[in-house]
Amino acid sequence: MSASTEGALPATRAYQQEMLEESLRKNIIIALDTGSGKTHIAILRLKLEADREPAKISWFIAPTVALCEQQRDVIDKGLPVPVGFISGSLEPDQWKDPALWRNVLDTHRVMVSTPQVLLDALRHGYVSLGKDIGLIVFDEAHHAVADHPYNRIMKEFYFDLPRRPLGSMGSGAGIVDGTGEPASMRPMILGLTASPIYGGHVEQAFRVIEANLDSAIRAPQKNRTELSAYVHRPVFKHMLFHNSPYAPSPNVTALEAVLSKMNIEDDPAIKNLRHQLKRLPPGSERTRVDQKLSKWLSKEGTYTHKGLRDLHRTAVDICVDIGPWAADWYIETVLEQAKTGNNPYHNIYSAWQNKEKQYLMDKLSQIAVTPVSTRPEDIVSGTSDKVAKLIECLEQEKKEKEACDEEYSGLIFVQRRDAVITLAEVLSRHPCTRDVFQVGSLIGSSDTSYRHAFLDITRTLCKQTPSETLRDFRIKEKNLIVSTAVAEEGIDIQACGNVIRWDPPQNMASWAQSRGRARRERSSFVLMFSDDNVHGKQVLQWEELEERMMNLYNDPNRKVIEPVEKEDETYEDEEERAFTVPDTGAVVTLHSAVGHLAHFCSILPGAQYGNNTPFYDIDPPDFPEGWHASDPRIQGAPYPGPFGCTLTLPRYVDGELRVHTVPRKYSSKMSAKRHAAFFAYIALYEAGLLNDHLLPLTSVVNPQDEDVQALLKDVEGRAGTAAVTAQMNPWLTSGKDVGLWYATELVVDGLPPLRMLSRVQVPALAPEHLPKLYTAERGELAVQVRDLGPVVQWKREVEKGKEYTRQLLWPLYGHRMDWEKTDFAYMFFPPDDAGIDDWDKRREWAQTINSRKGLMRPQNRFSINALEFGKQYSFPKDLTVVRDGGWPGKPYQFVGWKSSGFSNDQEEAFEEKYGELPSDIGHPVLVVRRLPRRVNFLVPREAVSEVPGDGEKDTVMLDPQYAVVDVTSPVEVQYAKYIPATIRHLSLKMTVVSLKDDLFGSSPLSATPLEYLSPAITAPVSQERTNYQRMETLGDTVLKFLTSMQLLAEYPLWHEGYLAKRKDHAVSNANLAKTAVARRMYKWIIRDRFVPRRWTPTYENSVSLDISSNDVEKASSKAKKQVLSTKVLADVIESLIGAAYLYGSFEQAVECTRFFDLGLKWRPLSAHVEAIYARTDELPEIPAPIAIVEDIIGHTFTKKHFLVEALTHPSYHTDLGCRSYDRMEFLGDAVLDMVVTEHLYHAPGKEYKPGHIHLRKSAVVNSHILAFICLRLSKVVDTRMPRVGVKGAISLEQDEQRIYLWQCLLHSSMRVLEDLDNTFGRFQKNKDAIEEALANGSVYPWAALTRLQAAKFFSDIIESMLGAVFLDSEGDFTVVHQVLEKLGIMPILRRIVEANVDVTHPVSRLAIWADKRQISIEYKLVKDKGSVTCIVEADQREVTRVTETHRGRASMDEVRFTAAERAIKVLELQEEEEEVEALLEEEEADDTSDPWWATADSFPV
Repeated sequence: MSASTEGALPATRAYQQEMLEESLRKNIIIALDTGSGKTHIAILRLKLEADREPAKISWFIAPTVALCEQQRDVIDKGLPVPVGFISGSLEPDQWKDPALWRNVLDTHRVMVSTPQVLLDALRHGYVSLGKDIGLIVFDEAHHAVADHPYNRIMKEFYFDLPRRPLGSMGSGAGIVDGTGEPASMRPMILGLTASPIYGGHVEQAFRVIEANLDSAIRAPQKNRTELSAYVHRPVFKHMLFHNSPYAPSPNVTALEAVLSKMNIEDDPAIKNLRHQLKRLPPGSERTRVDQKLSKWLSKEGTYTHKGLRDLHRTAVDICVDIGPWAADWYIETVLEQAKTGNNPYHNIYSAWQNKEKQYLMDKLSQIAVTPVSTRPEDIVSGTSDKVAKLIECLEQEKKEKEACDEEYSGLIFVQRRDAVITLAEVLSRHPCTRDVFQVGSLIGSSDTSYRHAFLDITRTLCKQTPSETLRDFRIKEKNLIVSTAVAEEGIDIQACGNVIRWDPPQNMASWAQSRGRARRERSSFVLMFSDDNVHGKQVLQWEELEERMMNLYNDPNRKVIEPVEKEDETYEDEEERAFTVPDTGAVVTLHSAVGHLAHFCSILPGAQYGNNTPFYDIDPPDFPEGWHASDPRIQGAPYPGPFGCTLTLPRYVDGELRVHTVPRKYSSKMSAKRHAAFFAYIALYEAGLLNDHLLPLTSVVNPQDEDVQALLKDVEGRAGTAAVTAQMNPWLTSGKDVGLWYATELVVDGLPPLRMLSRVQVPALAPEHLPKLYTAERGELAVQVRDLGPVVQWKREVEKGKEYTRQLLWPLYGHRMDWEKTDFAYMFFPPDDAGIDDWDKRREWAQTINSRKGLMRPQNRFSINALEFGKQYSFPKDLTVVRDGGWPGKPYQFVGWKSSGFSNDQEEAFEEKYGELPSDIGHPVLVVRRLPRRVNFLVPREAVSEVPGDGEKDTVMLDPQYAVVDVTSPVEVQYAKYIPATIRHLSLKMTVVSLKDDLFGSSPLSATPLEYLSPAITAPVSQERTNYQRMETLGDTVLKFLTSMQLLAEYPLWHEGYLAKRKDHAVSNANLAKTAVARRMYKWIIRDRFVPRRWTPTYENSVSLDISSNDVEKASSKAKKQVLSTKVLADVIESLIGAAYLYGSFEQAVECTRFFDLGLKWRPLSAHVEAIYARTDELPEIPAPIAIVEDIIGHTFTKKHFLVEALTHPSYHTDLGCRSYDRMEFLGDAVLDMVVTEHLYHAPGKEYKPGHIHLRKSAVVNSHILAFICLRLSKVVDTRMPRVGVKGAISLEQDEQRIYLWQCLLHSSMRVLEDLDNTFGRFQKNKDAIEEALANGSVYPWAALTRLQAAKFFSDIIESMLGAVFLDSEGDFTVVHQVLEKLGIMPILRRIVEANVDVTHPVSRLAIWADKRQISIEYKLVKDKGSVTCIVEADQREVTRVTETHRGRASMDEVRFTAAERAIKVLELQEEEEEVEALLEEEEADDTSDPWWATADSFPV
């Protein structure tokens, strides 16, 4: 879709202007010859409509994609408005995305599409014809008849709209309804055509087309003379040829010989149907097989027989029409294509039974093909007189064009695709044309893979695509094209000088359209006739019809006549039926129901093995039951009607909706089929299986990330200034209580109590939630926090608290604080310490001394020169912090004073620093120690002690003359050190309490303890000791399990496809984040990082905690960049669900999901289980294998229905009263994930991180291991049989048989049966290696499991049975655990955990190994002669290669995984060898010196 600037349109001719002006007054169909500029008129009309109708869009429709693309380009270049294009290739979006259509209507002024695209959009309510579209342009408007989409658009949507008000036909702009929106009315219509006639009755054809399009057919009246100057009618010619009697060519004769000996009863397809009939019980499936067998026998319609007969018929036609050489070439080419494995039907072959494939190949090999000769004389003698006359015509036409100094360009129209290819081949080889004409072929682009088309070689024999052929024709690299009718209309072929019709036109439209391709001034139009003159009269009739047609649309006085309705031709059952959804306007009709239903079935899951097409069983059937077995087989007269129909939908649809029957009252089979589909589709909608656009439920489960991002931007907008972050600060309050403070007592072990006041009450915390400080000097310290309740402080007392808080914190944090800022969110008062008063006096003295010196900076209140302080107070020993060189300087911990006894090292160091010895300075020196590096006292210390030693090497000597001391008591210094960690710990706990009180309130979630909630809201970015990652992993699994149960219970009619998509939406990050934003969860997510070295106190005018720094100025700039991640928001919701589950199991987890809603109506888990259990009826008949399966899995079912459903494959035909296993498999997958994830979460001593949980879970729940488990599960049953002894006595002979679980699958598919047998064969070959690896290996056997190449239904069996067990046990996970033990899944899981089995996938393991060594790994897959080879290269050097038989995608995965495993072993071995060689080289280099033991005083022990 694009918007162009206005292109340079060609000048508008007078007749074009005349048609444009008439189109503004009323609906018209412009009838002008090809090449007269109809598209130019349409562009001008579109431009005017865009100018005067801004509220509505114009829609240009053309019958083919190629024509749409061509016209879009022309329109886009000519209009200065956005022009959009939608084709069938965008079908998935059109079918499910309302936003796409809304965007189209809002952002474009003109849309170009095929009519089916617009029709679908109208039918599904995405576009309103009356409100959204002001003009429709119908290109090739003569198609608007019968059931063509052109006509359906008009019938279903146009004529029900109100007519435009009188006087507004030219424009509906400004006409609004009662709401101010554009009024709903009929759009204007403009049709374009060169031949507004489709049959032999001109007047009737005009009436029908004009009535269907609500338009009048018009041609220019005032400017016909000018029109004739631009329209060049070709010279009409004809060429007569002689039809020779048919004589079969050698290859046709060989083909006939094989056909004459073929017996339909030998066809494996017939034998297979007879075999099915013997096995099938009475019912609808048996009836279908019976009818199919009779039909195939009556018409010999098996694929092989029909295909060979079609091949023969085509070859005979070619032999007669083009010649025996052509027929032989065609047969030879077809057989070559059919026999090779490199043909486009090879994939179709793979779906057949092997016997049917072999039968076809045997018949093809029996045809004794004679290779065609390439000698020119043989080609000439082997072509028909028709070819000779064609060549004669081509030579004459070329000669005439060259005589006029023109280059020849020609177009030959041929009816059949195969004849196009064959004739082009003859012309490219014929000696008279091969060097004269550059021949190309052009056929339609339809590409079907239906089985009946396997002998259609036209797609593979075209040497070029249609676009390439047309390109070469335009640039004159080709001058002759042989084409089907695809070139008659809709393909942009430049004007030709010569058009030849190899076959006569089929109708008037074909005559006019093909002739219109000859548009040059001196052009010719040649028709080829046989000399029997069969078509000569028809040409005269067409010329007469064309003259009458032109007279009609050129008649200015002709009035549009309403078509005459013929009575009794429309049966009651064929009347237009429609069902409309009022909210959207979506509609389903009799004509659209069959297609809609086919689409609904096509997107059902599991189409690989089950037939997902709906079955229409016509009543009565075409053949009497058993007709195929009658002898002789006599067909009576066709049954005239009425007809009924029974529609059966695939087994994925619930039994209540699967079968729909209409009575035998409809006039035709198609009518009965349409009615059945119509009523079935309405039933699906009413059952909730379709949305309000009458489409499968897909659009309702697509998460709209844009909504979440918009909400997040809204959060950022509400946060306030740039320095604001969304995380709450628990120390701040919006309360207005002036003077009200809350008192708290803090007591650190070994220190006197410290009183703290804050505006927010510190909650009472249990002992296990109180802070613990891990210090280097004093070890682990407990902090007691006691709430003293609210107090009222007078302003004077508050000022004292602020002063002391500043005094307490400034010595350590003053370099990051503002001296004038004292509005602390919390403030402290002096501890009850006897020595505090002495230190107050010392501070007063220090301030006096500093004042005298003019030192008035804030730090001078708390520090003074060390020498002066020492002299004043006799060099006291209770100092705390010493700073080298002045404040803030480098801080040290005070050790003592020293006047003598200096070591040499101390003297050297002191002299180097100060230039003199310590003994010469005349006063004691300061002995100090570096402060411990540890500053985050909330993190436990490592095993190695961080306490500095007392030795000389750990101390430093400073000259007190050049140092300052902090005038702060030891108690105050320790409290100042511990306050940041204490405040941080209390902040985290207060945030959690706020979450409980302010968000959860009275909900059951408020009972969840702090030890679960704290990590649940702590993001990893905070770098706290614990965060939500592990809990989020558990919560994610719990949420998916609960959602699965919720959907399974709430939507009993939904199949697995719907359930999975709805679940994915409910648990998607986008949906969870949206919920988190709605609940304002971002306030409580702890994501700020505690950085003690940059800590500053919180002030009352702060808005929030900073993310990475407490520097206020830096915080402002960083807060601007903060972006809330949808994943973080989603993770917190999941972690809270995990926390709720850990505290109160599923009951509390459900309360959490109910609190956050997530778009579902949550109920307790037990209620869902009970509901499903209660509505599940017992089955009237239980299949025999059920008892065996119960023994295999170790669980006897109370309700056998669950197990029968779990074992019923979608392909199973017999109706047992239950659906297929898809819903059970959906539940079982969630049950298995729940059990495995919980086991890994609680694995003793592991504390697995999320990635490790995922790796180990994947190793146990992947489809390969589940298939392996399914394949190995079995039971030995007693199969004793009576035997006759030697003397005739009968006795029971002991015998046993092993029955495998997979053999108990209920199915009716030969493909499933083949896969079961083939996979079991691979299992027997690989089981020992897999068992050994699982039992004793250190590496998980990924590659070996992949070698099983097991189909998905093997793992489905295990998962569906687990779902059945869960429901049958009424939600008892203990029973599920027991079954998992029996299946062997839990033992595998335990060994993976206990033995630390390496479960990394070999491809991932190799990638990790290579990444660490910066080596580039590349996999090269090579297919050759039925095998596939994987070559692993490391830095472009081959490491290993593995070759296996190619059996599709599975074998490609297998060979890649195996190659990765081998490559790891090879590379690791090479690395070890290189290390050994390097070691040996080092030893050899050292051999020249004495070995170490030769000079050792003693040998090491």
